[in-house]
This record gives sequence, structure tokens and C-alpha cells, in this order.
Amino acid sequence: MLNFFEHYFPNVISLGWSTDLGWGTAIWQTLYMTFVSAFFGGILGLLFGFGLVLFDTNGILANRPIFWILDKIVSIFRAIPFIILLAFISPLTQLLVNTQIGMTAALVPLSLGVFPFYARQVQNALVSVDHGIIEAAQAFGATTGEIIFKVYLREALADLIRVSTVTLISLVGLTAMAGAIGSGGLGNVAISVGFNRFQNDVTWVATLLIIVFIFAIQFTGDLLAKHASHK
Repeated sequence: MLNFFEHYFPNVISLGWSTDLGWGTAIWQTLYMTFVSAFFGGILGLLFGFGLVLFDTNGILANRPIFWILDKIVSIFRAIPFIILLAFISPLTQLLVNTQIGMTAALVPLSLGVFPFYARQVQNALVSVDHGIIEAAQAFGATTGEIIFKVYLREALADLIRVSTVTLISLVGLTAMAGAIGSGGLGNVAISVGFNRFQNDVTWVATLLIIVFIFAIQFTGDLLAKHASHK
């Protein structure tokens, strides 16, 4: 078996596991960038997503100026291609993490790049909640917090899990582009090593690992959404 890999995947073997471009390092970098940026971008996305629903004309906290501001912020950030966003917010990245290069620096553009997408997904999930249930909760004197946590979150939980899964998968793709600022990761190995050095076996293995990672996220998300929808 070892001879087989050494013959057909020599460059994969030569990269090693724990070197700067090793497979273990690349996997860790991809996991780190995906889940840490998902945490910060997810918080922003939830805040903006809920804001877009609550402050909308038909929302329980209807406020047209606030809704307009939130809507325009989300639309502007969604309109900026991620590769341009990397350069555009580099001064902010420098201010927040004291560097513009590397894995940690990539967290800032990744979080800001994914939050508008997630905010729209959250907005769509919450809008699907039956307005009659919300009106009934208001009639019984439910507070804004109770409506958010006991009505919106409970009724839209399965859909929120599904859109969170889609967002995580999207983030995996963005980590590959984050390689432009030296963030590392499997996408960076596939391009900077496999493609640029004409080492096709490295590209194939890196791509396969990304696919496995995405399938794992999708499988987990589907299970959680199925469980939530039966509650």
C-alpha cells in the first residue's frame, strides 16, 4: 500500500503532516478559519437577520429608518466580491488583529464576508414563521424577548439549522480564497502547491479532503435539522 502511494502520490507524501504546508497543518487551518469565522459571522448574521425581520414594516418593532440602515449594510457587504473585500478592509484587519497576513488575519474578512449572506438566510427563515402564531403570542401579552426565543427560534429552528449548514459550506469555499493573504488551509495547498507547481496529486487529495469536510457538515446539518423538525 505504501509503495502504491509513493508511486502515484509522491508529492502528497513529500508534503508531510506537520510542516508549514503539511496536511495536518492545512486541515487544522481550514477547521480554525471555518468555525471561528462562523462564530463571529454567525453572531453578526443573526443580529442583522433578526433586525431585518423585527424592524420591518410588518415586524413587532416596526421602525423604517433602522430597517433601511440594516438592509443597506447587508446589501453593500453582499455586493463586494470576497477577494476584493480582503484588500478593502485590510486597514480594519490590521487594527483588530495587528496583522494583515496569516490565518488569524483571515478571520476578519471571512466573518464580514459571510455575515450578510447568513443575515439574508436568517431573514428568509424567520419570515416563513406563521404570522398568526406571533399575533397570538402578542395577544397573550408575550414580551419581545419571549416572541424572539419562544416563537421565532422555536418555529424556525429547523430552517435556521439548514441555512447555517449552507453558510458553513460557503465558508469552506471562502477559506480557499483567503489563501491570497497567506492564510493557509486545504484550498491554499490545492492552489499554491498543487496547481502552481503542477503537482496534480496534491490538488486531487486536497480537493478530496475538502469534499469530505463539506459532506460531513451537510450530513451533520441534515441530521440536526431532521431532529429539530420533529420537535
